[in-house]
Amino acid sequence: MEITIKILIGVIAFLHLYIMYFEMFAWTTKGKKVFNNFPKDLFEPTKSMAANQGLYNGFLAAGLLWTFFITNLEWSNNIALFFLACVAIAGGYGAMTVSRKILFVQTVPALLTIALILL
Repeated sequence: MEITIKILIGVIAFLHLYIMYFEMFAWTTKGKKVFNNFPKDLFEPTKSMAANQGLYNGFLAAGLLWTFFITNLEWSNNIALFFLACVAIAGGYGAMTVSRKILFVQTVPALLTIALILL
């Protein structure tokens, strides 16, 4: 079970590293392809806002990756629970305000991993 939890944490961390890259460095290029409902002329003016959001996603990834270096299982799980809860809450908010897809990409994996840790 512990290996499954670590794999899920790694996948979620990787996802947030990708989101960080996308929002910080590829907003004006790939963003137009991903967010096709967003007006094309607003990508450049919102570049710094997207980069700020990307930075937060990077912090979520860093917190999740940190758990791999904590040798005490109880503390590792506590830190993982905190950052997974942050991911789940952010995903829930994103699903309500941006796209339902975010619920399945961010919230569900985080909640599943939280459930496995608590079992």
